[in-house]
Amino acid sequence: MTIEDIKKELSNVQYPGFTKSIVDFGFVKDVQVNGNACAITLDITSSAPEVEEALRKDIAAKLSGLEVTLNIKKPEAPKQNSNSVSGKNMAPQIKKVVMVSSGKGGVGKSTTTVNLAIAASMQGKRVGILDADIYGPNIPRMMGLNGAEVEVVGNKAKPLNAFGVDVMSMGNLMEEGQALIWRGAMIMKAIQQLLRDILWEELDILFIDMPPGTGDAQLTLAQSVPVSAGVNVTTPQHVALDDSRRSLDMFQKLHIPVAGIVENMSGFICPSCNTESDIFGMGTCDTLADSYNTQVLGNLPIEPAIREGGDAGKPVTYFQPESISAKRYMMAAEKLIAFLDSVDDNISNESIQPTNPPGVSACSTAGASSAAAKPQQTQQSSGGSCGTGCGCH
Repeated sequence: MTIEDIKKELSNVQYPGFTKSIVDFGFVKDVQVNGNACAITLDITSSAPEVEEALRKDIAAKLSGLEVTLNIKKPEAPKQNSNSVSGKNMAPQIKKVVMVSSGKGGVGKSTTTVNLAIAASMQGKRVGILDADIYGPNIPRMMGLNGAEVEVVGNKAKPLNAFGVDVMSMGNLMEEGQALIWRGAMIMKAIQQLLRDILWEELDILFIDMPPGTGDAQLTLAQSVPVSAGVNVTTPQHVALDDSRRSLDMFQKLHIPVAGIVENMSGFICPSCNTESDIFGMGTCDTLADSYNTQVLGNLPIEPAIREGGDAGKPVTYFQPESISAKRYMMAAEKLIAFLDSVDDNISNESIQPTNPPGVSACSTAGASSAAAKPQQTQQSSGGSCGTGCGCH
């Protein structure tokens, strides 16, 4: 067989989990033929041993008449130390996890997540978005993926992709418009499944769009993966900054490095005359950032193109890169990437792992005094729960 014949056969070998072949992906780097023997070099993106095993089996079957020497280059497998050493990491193939949070809703957190992720992707990073805002999953609409069906490979779901960013959202896993009336324990379980049961590839950065506030979702995420950086999104009004302080305080208590604050709705850019006017205040986050020893990543104005792009699934950073807002998102992403580069790769969440004895819920041990005050109520609870109705069992 000639080199071209071999490449033709290899074009029928699908990369595990995808419908494209290893030739289509450009993973075949070299083919050499010497009589009835051939040497093939592949450079793949997964460190998973099952991927290499599947490729070796498929290639041997396609080239059964040849003596094949297969050299597979792949990323170094992420090191997963025991929980007693490094805490817990349910997604070790992801290099950096960024928690995008806000003290309250309605400040543009999802819009910021989308545009920061796209800006980072446009700067050469391999990026994903996990929409963990269970009650209000807006990422699918903003990324033009509303109604898109999720492909299941084996017993895991494959992320969607838009504008070079891998995306997974509860909004794509449930019926549109359906209300989720869940207790905290169900939210915690859902977030863990979105990390564990999704076929996330090796990513440089996974942006996680969190629900507003400082509750179960934030704690569960921080205990499930080491979070490399937290980004707080707020608006300039002082009533919004009060909530931001709580969000920043949460980062500190969870030992999450604070990458910075995004001041959203900072001024208004008139689409007719392109002038910028101060509506809600501007620059009020500078003092807040100083008090938490962090930086303002960007001051994003109210620009109609941002809203239009979010509603239409055409993010402003991708579709209007010359706009003022897109340029500011790009600068904010540059600052964020620089911060992530400075964060220790071996960051751990060991200090916030649950320490309760097996079978004992965190809520029942939240305070020794409260537990002692209601011993009879706890004993009378059914189903092994803590008796508070929290849904822990």
